[in-house]
Amino acid sequence: MDTTGLKDKVVLVTGASGFTGRHAVQLLRACGAKVAAVTRSLSADFQDDNVTVHLCDLRDRQAVNQLVSHTQPDYILHLAGQNSVPASWADPVSTIEMNVMSPLYLLDAMRTLPECRAVIVGSRLKYIPVPDLPLSPPHPYSLSKYMEELVSMSFSAMYSQQMIYAEPGNLIGPGPSTGICSLLAAHVISAEQGKNPEPFRLSSRSDARDYLDVRDAVRAYLALLLNGEPGRIYPVISGKERMLGEIADLLLSNTKAQVPLLWGAPSSGPGGVSAVENESDSCVSLTKLGWKPEIPFASSIEDVLQDHRHRRSKEGGQA
Repeated sequence: MDTTGLKDKVVLVTGASGFTGRHAVQLLRACGAKVAAVTRSLSADFQDDNVTVHLCDLRDRQAVNQLVSHTQPDYILHLAGQNSVPASWADPVSTIEMNVMSPLYLLDAMRTLPECRAVIVGSRLKYIPVPDLPLSPPHPYSLSKYMEELVSMSFSAMYSQQMIYAEPGNLIGPGPSTGICSLLAAHVISAEQGKNPEPFRLSSRSDARDYLDVRDAVRAYLALLLNGEPGRIYPVISGKERMLGEIADLLLSNTKAQVPLLWGAPSSGPGGVSAVENESDSCVSLTKLGWKPEIPFASSIEDVLQDHRHRRSKEGGQA
């Protein structure tokens, strides 16, 4: 993938210290971009001549205006958000405030930079209303992501902005993640260390989702920054659903420990659609931009496990 267009360009990355953000900053650095990494706290991980850290509460409209005015970005990659379903039940208003108002504040600030291109990253777990049926979001998080898409797409259309909307599926890979693969890997490591953990509760082995390596997803976001069609929605997915039982079996095949699992009934709620042909007319395939997943699923799972082993060993050495 040709990323020479990013060299020496200012790319503002929100959520830079998060799971996806860390990988995005790393790849952008490798591309020669000047990264404005937006976080809520300073991080030593970003000590680099081409990376500047900016502390900003994206729920503060004035702070966002000042951030964009100060950095003058050529590109914006919006990764920040409240991504926890349980947290959305506990505080639905803050979830909607973070997931809806933050991208709106960014788009509003972008109005002073007509040449700036932005990728707003949503979620495949968004709520999709069914015509002629009562509204029934499964949880506040899915509602917030539906609202985020509606507001972002509408606002950018009204002001003719260069905004592209990306919808990732379930992202996996090395790094601090609260996804099911990472949680399972942490459980495996606890068993390897002889901590005798309680059985990990899972839904049915047949529950299927689309999983994509976070490093492939970041490559997709960069492709969209450079060549995505403004005003369009791009699913960022592998195109293949995998059952939860397959994930558990892969993890267990990489350990000699006895790992207790407790299987239950199939889960309910949106799981993310993987078939591009079922998308609305507003969706466009990333393959048209020359992107495709490169990291094999088994390698992603192994990397998740090795990353957890590495981090646990460091924690043990610091104890």
